[in-house]
Amino acid sequence: MLVAALFATALSLSGAQTPAATEAIRIPDQPELTTIIAARDTALFTTMFDLCDPAALADLVTDDLEFYHDRGGLTATRTTFVDGYARGCEAAKAPDAYHSRRELVPGTMRVYAIPGVGAVEEGSHVFYERQGDGPEQLVGRARFSVLWRLEGHQWRLARAFSIDHAPASE
Repeated sequence: MLVAALFATALSLSGAQTPAATEAIRIPDQPELTTIIAARDTALFTTMFDLCDPAALADLVTDDLEFYHDRGGLTATRTTFVDGYARGCEAAKAPDAYHSRRELVPGTMRVYAIPGVGAVEEGSHVFYERQGDGPEQLVGRARFSVLWRLEGHQWRLARAFSIDHAPASE
């Protein structure tokens, strides 16, 4: 905690700013910020798991996206992320393909403003799967931390850490 405070103080005293911080970005106060980020979370996961719409996903993420997954490693850039997603959408068209659903665990979402940039969202979620028209089963859980960057009037996923994946029984 002390190291983080010292780092933040040194950074502010040095006058260093990111390009986003030099622009006039107004981050809403709570609870409006949490409401906005909750809506973006819903849009992101509805697009990814229900719609299979690569164009919509591309609009939800930044060009310089970095997505870190504790099982899959790093996926960098919008193009790489959306291309991989599009391939998954094609594969999901097979009659016996697996289909997943994600649910945010109620009460776990936390949102923190990052001045001049956007907001960090943290939480836990669970995943369900079904094969073809088969029954849906709870299969896993994980935690996540996401940086939502405000670009103009659009909140976009810029950084994501998808971690602590485990079977639902653990």
